[in-house]
Amino acid sequence: MTPGANDLCVFAVKRGNIEGRFDVRNLLYSQTIVRHDYQKATLGSLTSEEPCYGTSATAIKRTDESQPKYIRITDFDDFGIEANHEFMTAESYSDKHFLKEGDILFARTGATVGKTYYYDGSIGEAVFAGYCIRFRFDPNKVLPKYVYWMTKTNAYEKWVQGIQRPSGQPNINKEEYKSLEVPLPEMNKQKQLSIFLEKAIQTYRTKKNNAYLLLSRETGRTFKEYGIDISSPKYNKTICVAVTIGELLSNSSIGVEYYHPERMYAINAIRKNVETKAIRIEELVDFCRNNTSASGKEDKYLGLAGIENNTGELSGDTESASGEAFEYQRGDVLYARLRPYLNKVRLAEEDGICSKEFHVMRVKDQDVILPAYLAAVMRTDVILAQTKHMMTGNTHPRISNEDVKNLCIPIPGIDVQRKIVNELENNRKRARRLMAEAAKEWAEAKAQFERELLGES
Repeated sequence: MTPGANDLCVFAVKRGNIEGRFDVRNLLYSQTIVRHDYQKATLGSLTSEEPCYGTSATAIKRTDESQPKYIRITDFDDFGIEANHEFMTAESYSDKHFLKEGDILFARTGATVGKTYYYDGSIGEAVFAGYCIRFRFDPNKVLPKYVYWMTKTNAYEKWVQGIQRPSGQPNINKEEYKSLEVPLPEMNKQKQLSIFLEKAIQTYRTKKNNAYLLLSRETGRTFKEYGIDISSPKYNKTICVAVTIGELLSNSSIGVEYYHPERMYAINAIRKNVETKAIRIEELVDFCRNNTSASGKEDKYLGLAGIENNTGELSGDTESASGEAFEYQRGDVLYARLRPYLNKVRLAEEDGICSKEFHVMRVKDQDVILPAYLAAVMRTDVILAQTKHMMTGNTHPRISNEDVKNLCIPIPGIDVQRKIVNELENNRKRARRLMAEAAKEWAEAKAQFERELLGES
């Protein structure tokens, strides 16, 4: 118990003095919230009904707008759900699984145990998954949004670290969440604190969105500026296709989907551009599939969740490293082969290992194509239009190794590639500055919220 002590410390306590959990990490939270004179209440005492676990139903594709959106722990982060998020729906659910405005979801298991999502109704009807616990609060006792912001504090993070059971998958059950004590200032103070953080998160989202536009939408503008159209293809929706015998013999797939008009339009759009060459990716790269063990190499391991869609930036999300992985080198292009991660493409900035759901591509000749140019092209619609009709498998559709080899890449001269890469790199630097600025301001706002609520640390 002595700070900085290296030796085992022993202490005695009377059993009658022990209430709830009594371990060192759990006590850190209790010591934090006693610093202020605000009344305290358990989360369970502030609810309007018993907290509820979500449905364990399988997630399936939404085919109709009337189907509720299915919120799983992978769909949200500390900043909510992305505006362009593609929702699934649940195969089955009951009335109790529908969310109401003001509900808060708590992740109960996994690497992100403790994270929360506030449902404000803006995404439409929604149900939630079994790895979440829904809390519905009595607005006469507490403002739900205040509780939500309280879960973004360092004090709450200490509680999560102290209460979770680390054996196997970390988890926190419903009863443990109900026991969480929160400071309870008067309603006006709750409102004031909530408005403060609401404004701060809006500023954060604005800057993050501007950074995202620099990394995604500006990519298309840059390509177009140099005569390469990588926009979403428009085509006549017919199921009739014409192919040559040579094409049939040279490809591994001969189904109608492989020759879907959208895919063929994308390829023909590349071929018709006289300023570029249309080259199959197999002629440009080597596919590196050097197996290695991932166990104990978490610091080097990159999973699918670790890369952001459309931008190639690191997301900060980590995955447990186990089983086999692929080795990659700095300058390799990592391309996710599993739906819905096809726009997750990263130019490696250092050596490492990655999930085997990535294709690891190493450019053969940088006088023909620059690795940074290849990574940028692989994130564009002209590639997505080719790949989404080449996927196989029902539960986890993916693009095969052989089909990736047949992707058609627009290749301008190397000088044009350098200009495109330089402009995109300047956009990336500006975007990263914006994101760093947004993160710093958000951290300062949270610290201010916590100081007003709990006093100085």
